[in-house]
Amino acid sequence: MRESKIERELVERVKQAGGMAYKLVSPGNNGMPDRLVIFPDQSPIFVELKTEKGVLSRMQKRQIKRLVDLGQDVDVICGIDELSQFFQDAGFTEISKAIDCKYDL
Repeated sequence: MRESKIERELVERVKQAGGMAYKLVSPGNNGMPDRLVIFPDQSPIFVELKTEKGVLSRMQKRQIKRLVDLGQDVDVICGIDELSQFFQDAGFTEISKAIDCKYDL
């Protein structure tokens, strides 16, 4: 599955959960995660999306380390299976189940 499709699914499902998934564009800061996800009453999570076979670039690894060193939550989601797990871990079991059903996981 293409990364863009995984990203669309993330954005749609975050909205369904009552949250926001802001697209990150940070000029001069290559390698920043794709989205900043904010669920109601939870801390923000930086999210980098990849296909199942996707690999983080050296710059992405560096930016993720910087964010983690600043005490920020960063999730790297590789494929639709991990997207479902992301929602499960965030406490949105019904959304996780809906993704599983949609994609026969």
